Amino acid sequence: MTIEKNQTYTVTIDDLSYEGLGVAHIEGFPLFVENALPDEKVTIKAVKVGKKFGYGKVMERFNDNPERQEVKDLDLLRSGIAPLSHMTYDYQLRFKQEQIQKVLKSIAKMPELPVETTLGMEDPFGYRNKAQIPVQKVENKLTTGFYRKNSHTLLPIENYLIQDPAIDQAIITVRDILQRFNVKAYNERDNTGFIRHIVIRRGHYSHEMMVILVTRTERFFKGVEIAEVIKKELPEVVSVIQNVNPEKTNVIMGREEKVLLGKTTIDDTLLGKTYRISSQSFYQVNTEQTEVLYQIAIDLADLNKEDIVVDAYCGIGTIGLSLAEKVKHVYGVEIVPQAIEDAKANAKRNGIENANYEVGKAEKIMPRWAREGIEPSVVFVDPPRKGLDEKFIEASVAANPEKIVYISCNPATLARDLKRYEAFGYQAVKVQPVDLFPQTHHVESVTLLVKAV
Repeated sequence: MTIEKNQTYTVTIDDLSYEGLGVAHIEGFPLFVENALPDEKVTIKAVKVGKKFGYGKVMERFNDNPERQEVKDLDLLRSGIAPLSHMTYDYQLRFKQEQIQKVLKSIAKMPELPVETTLGMEDPFGYRNKAQIPVQKVENKLTTGFYRKNSHTLLPIENYLIQDPAIDQAIITVRDILQRFNVKAYNERDNTGFIRHIVIRRGHYSHEMMVILVTRTERFFKGVEIAEVIKKELPEVVSVIQNVNPEKTNVIMGREEKVLLGKTTIDDTLLGKTYRISSQSFYQVNTEQTEVLYQIAIDLADLNKEDIVVDAYCGIGTIGLSLAEKVKHVYGVEIVPQAIEDAKANAKRNGIENANYEVGKAEKIMPRWAREGIEPSVVFVDPPRKGLDEKFIEASVAANPEKIVYISCNPATLARDLKRYEAFGYQAVKVQPVDLFPQTHHVESVTLLVKAV
């Protein structure tokens, strides 16, 4: 049987992909289906068909999986903002635990490694402390929303479900102010126009708000006046920054910035420490669950006053500074110079004197530290989605720590790296998933590795 585009088929969903798409098979040919759950019988339309798999759209559903919940806004599925919002939250947590179990079995060949129950939120909505929202001209008006998946078609959205509601309201307010000043929207097709994105950060505890206006060109007519109006209508705003991105690119922010009003940073707290957060700092978007994540990492490390800790991929210092009082010394390394500046400033403002930070690649800095006699007993790693570089794994093993605490945002690269560490004599003993991204398929986890005796 040949599956043809635009034809309809009645199928029963038999699985979920790692992105939470329903999976149906027609004579062995897999079709991935949005807003579909296992055991649901559906009529689908094949919207894209490749050689090995295709995608389908639900036209009719004949029964509901008991774990289905009402979707508040289908655009949240279509845009990928909240692709799991059709699942009950308990089901989402089990799904994420199972995704980690699957890759540990298939990639790491570690089916016996315990994966604990995913730790979720009491209220799994409105948690994001940062928003990056594109701006387009629609029917002669500035419009904000999000792109339909795999396209550059803007879906107008005002309630993003997973963002801090104060941020959602601020986006509307800023957009309408720009409209009143006749600011032109960016046109990506021919790289014209002015305002590209509205980016907003808000401190979870401090409520300090930063507004970043990403523009195509540097000259901002009445930019300071606009910033003053934003401040007047949004009293929480302490910083308005213009970020200039002249490139025809999908990258949101450019390198050049100009402060239009207020400070260059906002402040917030995490596990009792105060941090300054600049416009392009990496700072976890779910503060409440980040505190859970980091506390678990600290607890698993079972630290003492004699420990020397390396905080690789340290960012603005949030992990190392959270545990500095428990150990002898913290050494942090990060390739982003601005992040290291922030980390040093954060150490100073929190009165922490036993933490040193350096700019560079960890795989190059750590061997030099070893030559200087620095012998870490615990290494913390919190890499981006691509996971750890092979050279970093070799450098971290050469440092000979007793424990490695691996914070991961990608189960597949975690599994790959655990297998690599196993070859060097480091055994993973426990994995604890933490849901930092409710309503999405993303999941963080903390894994403890110990050196084989």
